This record gives sequence, structure tokens and C-alpha cells, in this order.
Amino acid sequence: MEPKTPPDARQSDTTRHPTRRDLLKLAAAAGAAGTLLAAGCGTDDAAVAPDAGASGGTGGAGGAGGAGGGAAPDAGPDAALTDDLPRPEYTGEPGPEGLYRHGVASGDPLPDAVILWTRLSELSGEAEVEVFWEISVRPDFLVRIAVGTVVASSARDFTVKVDATGLPAGTSLYYRFHALGRTSPVGRTRTAPPADAVVERLRLALTSCASIGHGYYHTFRELSTQPDLDAVVHVGDYIYEYENGRYGDARETEPRHECVTLTDYRTRYAQHRADAWCQAAHRQHPFICVWDDHESCNGAWRDGAENHDEAVSGPWADRKAAAMQAWHEWLPVREQADGRIFRGFAFGDLVDLSMLDTRLWGRDRQNGDAVDDPERTLLGRDQEAWLSARLIGATARWRLIGQQVMMGHLRFRASENLPLGVLNFDQWDGYAPARQRLFDVITDNGLKNVVVLSGDIHSSWANELTPDPNDPAVYDPATGAGAVAVEFVGTSITSPGLAALQPALLDRVRAANPHVRWVDISKRGWLALDITPARVQGTWMHFERIREENPSQVPYVGGVWAVRDGVPRLVEEAEPAAPRADAPPLAG
Repeated sequence: MEPKTPPDARQSDTTRHPTRRDLLKLAAAAGAAGTLLAAGCGTDDAAVAPDAGASGGTGGAGGAGGAGGGAAPDAGPDAALTDDLPRPEYTGEPGPEGLYRHGVASGDPLPDAVILWTRLSELSGEAEVEVFWEISVRPDFLVRIAVGTVVASSARDFTVKVDATGLPAGTSLYYRFHALGRTSPVGRTRTAPPADAVVERLRLALTSCASIGHGYYHTFRELSTQPDLDAVVHVGDYIYEYENGRYGDARETEPRHECVTLTDYRTRYAQHRADAWCQAAHRQHPFICVWDDHESCNGAWRDGAENHDEAVSGPWADRKAAAMQAWHEWLPVREQADGRIFRGFAFGDLVDLSMLDTRLWGRDRQNGDAVDDPERTLLGRDQEAWLSARLIGATARWRLIGQQVMMGHLRFRASENLPLGVLNFDQWDGYAPARQRLFDVITDNGLKNVVVLSGDIHSSWANELTPDPNDPAVYDPATGAGAVAVEFVGTSITSPGLAALQPALLDRVRAANPHVRWVDISKRGWLALDITPARVQGTWMHFERIREENPSQVPYVGGVWAVRDGVPRLVEEAEPAAPRADAPPLAG
């Protein structure tokens, strides 16, 4: 792949982090010593810091924020700030009221760092704008622990991305931006626990597939109300590239034509990120994202796409580069020099999460006549090697793999007289030897507790992963013997599922796939993951009416399945785990 241009976001030398002693003095002065006790802030004696327990309003320099959530006015010159870190300064005319109409976001949490994001909207021209950012352990910003400046410019569509480092591990934090005399809404994020920390519980949300043409983002709205989430994992199709009306008519798309150029993709992301519910979820939780095909083009692979016609839309390399650039600009992801998006995250001794790219990095073209060709790859040999090394080297209790397309077999028998066939060559079924190579890594190295998290198929599945679910000598569906891992497939946020399958056809699919322990083919929503040393529980939360904007609609439990420590077998559970009662306050 072509090297990616480094982001045009230059963090200045004004960034400063107080020492551990400074933090304890500041916390004591603000009455929040318990909040920062043993926070460490990157020192050798760091420990998992308790969450900030104080509640309160927002403050900041400058005027109110624009659409998409405004910040509270400046706390005033006599505000009881308890640090000597730099403060935002601006003496000119205030910028547009809608400067922050695309909100704020955070992502890619590490034990000592997190990506902070915003965009300066309603600007034009080539001017560069200095943006001041700050992070606090309290939502009232009386105890700030990091500040800095970054430059926004038209070269990056005035998006702002900061890799804030030197942060205390395992801590909920609050952040905001100041530019042109305006203050952004307050965002809330969370760093990961230290690698050697004992972690008893982790809460994640798995999401994917948000077609704006098919309805409203009730999932994002609901996630924004849940303070106990550690992160949101989004496995692709954050946008859809289709022209208006081609794929759903619940809402119109911007632009109205199909996205092909950089301007097209930027405009589509801007529409999605202007959605109030999408903003709300990003504002409250760090996201961990990868792309699938619709961030570029339907049926995309390394060197082309099913729906891309070069005679109409120009060279695929140009379109792919534009799509990748817009994705990196508009999402809070940590960028890598060569453009790869596969990367890893660790959450103490409990979870090691590997995020993959099954779409643009190493995928060979989909070919139903070559599903058994051992030379073909879905990941690329280099990504396969990276994943193998990460799985083998992981020391956490659970090895999670976040990726786009269903890994479990999905076979179909058109009639009783015909052999089993592959239902979807775009999934891992179309790259059978590549899947078997991964299974061999798991079995040959005696790896336990591998859990795959998938999306793409717009439906809910609980699968046991096995080399051959239809061979009794390999897999016993009654006991789960022969399974090497399990897979939770989350449904879509809005994109349509498989409800058109006739009951008789669905019955044949079920009969041909005994490793599928549970499936719902029609409902929209998200997958809630509750992880402890003893088990990983997946709860599918569903909505009935995605096309209705009515925010009073509430989700319901569609299914609850879990995998126990050391046993790759899915078991149904009676109810989902209760939320954490000690979660820090949401950003106000």
C-alpha cells in the first residue's frame, strides 16, 4: 500500500503534564485527593486510579459552543483553578456559533494515552487555526492534568486529532477544546488499565453498519446514556457510499450522488457526525474503530471493488486513497505511517483485543471458484503473521479479535439432492484455507479463550467456531467438542437484515449450520459485552422500529449467551449482567 501522508495536526511544545506530586497537591486543594491517589501519571509506581467521582457543570474559556451541544460559559476570572498549566488565550472576534457542530470524540485508549478529536466547522479558505485542548480528572475542569495546542487546517478538512499522552491509567477523564474564542462541548473518555493490572470486569459495546438511509441511530442514543462502558468497538460500515435513495429512503444522504472523491466522503462523514445521537455516543465513550467496505465501496478488496467501475468513477487507487483519508480525518483513530488499521489494545490482565482489516489491506478478490485456494488471503500474509504473534504472545485471560465479516461457516443446501454450498463468498467462507490457518494457530499453540467479534451481516449470531461443523468426527453440536473458539456477531445499527428469508429457507440454513447456537435475522441494535475472568457474556439489545425517530423507543433483550473460561462452548443465560453501580458521571 502507498504510505499515508502524516496528519496535518502539529501539537506544540506548550503541552505539559504535571508531576505526580503536583497532581496530589492539586487534587488535595480541590478536595479530590481520592480521585488521583496513586494515579501515577506514567511513573513507575503507577496503579489503577479510582474514577473521578465528582460531578458538576462544564467551564472553559470563550463563548458557548454551537450546534451539537454547547459548553457552559467561562467560569470567570475568579474561578478556583488549582493548577498553573497554560490557559487558552484569544482576543479577536469570536468564531462562528456553529464552530463545534460536529461535536467531540475520543478513541484508541491506551494505559497512558487516548486520541482526542473535534472539527472546526463553518470555516473556509486555507487559513490555519490554533486549537487549545485540555484534560481534567473532574467534569468541572478544576483539576486539569494535560493541556496543549494543535493546528487545524483545510488540508485535513479542519478536523483536529490529538494523541494525548502521559495520562493516568484506568481513569475516566474529561476533555474539551478552545478555538477562536469558542469552547467545545465537554467530552468524557477513559484510558485502559496498565498491562499488569488485575482487572475484574470490562464492559464493551459492539456496533457496526449505520446506513443513514434506513433510519435513526437509536443505538448511539442509548449508548450515550450508559456511564459504565469502557469503550465502544465499531467493526465497520460507519457510513455508506451509495447515492441518495439507492439504499434506504428514511433519510436523505449528503451528497445526493455516490461518494467517489475526497470531498464526497468528507461530506458524507460530516452528515453522519452532525447527527445528535451519533455525537452523543462519541462524546461519552472512547471508540475503537476499523473500516469495512462501505467506507469506500460495496464489495471492496485490495485492488478493486464489486461496485467500482473505473470507466465511470476513475482509478480505484484514487478512490480508495480518498476514502481512507476521509476515514482517518473524521474518526478518532491512532494513525500509522503506512496506512494500516490493524492494531492491538490491552486491558490489564483481563482482555487483549486485536483489531483487524479484512477488507483493504490484504484481501484477494472474492471468487466463488477459488474458495479452497491456499494462496488466497483475507488479511494478507503480513497481517496473518501479526495476528498469530499477538495471539500467541498475549498473557491476558481473554483473547478478543475485532473484525468485519462473519468467521463462522454459513452453508446452504439448495435442495436435499445438492451438496452444501457457501452462502456468502465475501465472508471467511470465501477464504477457507486462511481461516484454517488461524484455527491451526489456536489449536497448535493450545490457545484458550479466543472470542471473535464480527459485524457486516446485519443480524445477530452466536457461533461456535470449528474447522468443519458438518463432520461429526470433527465437531459435536450437542457438546461443543471440536470447537476452537466462539464468535459473537453483532447486528447493525440501522442497515437491513435478512428478514426477507422465507421460514422454510431459514430452516434449511439452520439445519446446515449446527454450530450456530442462536440467530436473529431481522432486528437492529447492538451487542453488549460483559467480561470477567470467569466468562464473556454477550447480550443482543434490539429495537423494533428503526425508521421512527421517536426517542422514547426503548431497546429490549434479544438474546444472552456466554462462553466460560477455558471452554469454547456457548451457553444461554437467563439475563444480562447488571450495569456497574460505581460508574463515573457522564459529561454534562
